[in-house]
Amino acid sequence: MNTLRVALVHDWLTGRRGGEKVLEALAEIFPQAPIFTLFHFPGSQSAALERRDIRTSFLQRMPFLRKRYRSYLPLYPLAVEQFDLQDFELVVSSSHCVAKGIIPGPDALHISYVHAPVRYAWNQYFSYFGPGKTGVFGRLLIPPIIHRLRIWDVTSAARIDAFIANSRAVARRIGKYYRRTAEVIHPPVDTDFFVPPEAEPERAAFLIVSALVPYKRIDTAIAAFRGGGRRLRIAGDGPDYKKLRRMAGPNVEFLGPISGPDLRRLYQEAAALLMPGEEDFGIVPVEAQACGTPVVAYGRGGVLETVRPGETGLFYDPPTPEGLAAALDKFQGMTFNKIHLRIQALKFSRGVFKERITAALGREWRAFKESR
Repeated sequence: MNTLRVALVHDWLTGRRGGEKVLEALAEIFPQAPIFTLFHFPGSQSAALERRDIRTSFLQRMPFLRKRYRSYLPLYPLAVEQFDLQDFELVVSSSHCVAKGIIPGPDALHISYVHAPVRYAWNQYFSYFGPGKTGVFGRLLIPPIIHRLRIWDVTSAARIDAFIANSRAVARRIGKYYRRTAEVIHPPVDTDFFVPPEAEPERAAFLIVSALVPYKRIDTAIAAFRGGGRRLRIAGDGPDYKKLRRMAGPNVEFLGPISGPDLRRLYQEAAALLMPGEEDFGIVPVEAQACGTPVVAYGRGGVLETVRPGETGLFYDPPTPEGLAAALDKFQGMTFNKIHLRIQALKFSRGVFKERITAALGREWRAFKESR
């Protein structure tokens, strides 16, 4: 496959989250492939990606893009359809929003690795835009915009030759919204970097590593810690920061965005990683387990595929402050084997991902050529 003319497509490059980890691995598999993306904040990616041929859309030139890029959502479908991909034989999109909607050449194979069907439009619509979440203008403008986005999203799915989902939970959504099947290949986790500490630290505080956005349910965790003696540390930033900060008591510490060795140290020192929201896959709980740290999570979504209850973590339901508080009480009486935590994480290593995705892309390419 190294002789093919390959293009990689990703929604946008603004940070190093799970989607970017997939893109990094794909870029290693296809070292000559250009990367098409709606917009790119220089310096936000790994050095290897920053050196690549990155081609952006007209949105790159829009005013106030860094602070207001979510406001340009109505233009995303138009922008992604403007990429000229007619000279490529294989197009691989890495999509959690609109990257899957590119228009490949008529003789090209398009395989889409889907992190999630557009969250704003489907399963997380009410988390973002439900009652009390928007102002007067938002209540008037957002429903028709999202309605049109849903129509485009379903229509554009017909341009994809094969789907790969990052979890069984996402594969079910692909089946529900697009009426298509998807192979499941879990995303890569850097288990060579995220490792247990050399000496066991005092694990006093619980930890959340997350974007501060509505569907992550950080407010549920803060409420569960209100008035108690437990400590909570929150690493990450996002539009909900001010609201969450007002809710928090003195036992909740906001750390801002954390990465690299500092993030690894936070995992290693945490009593447990908390996941109060439903994740499509959730790389963070695997990183925590790789560091020897158990997970307490709302028992839905991708976490069901990465955490073994009673062995590497604990699930709770319903997703309320009371439900989480009860789970934390139960957790205090449990013990976890660091070896079991590490073994579980290694199932999602970078090497495993590259082996599985290379095999899947090869199968799809051979089947495509045989059908011509």
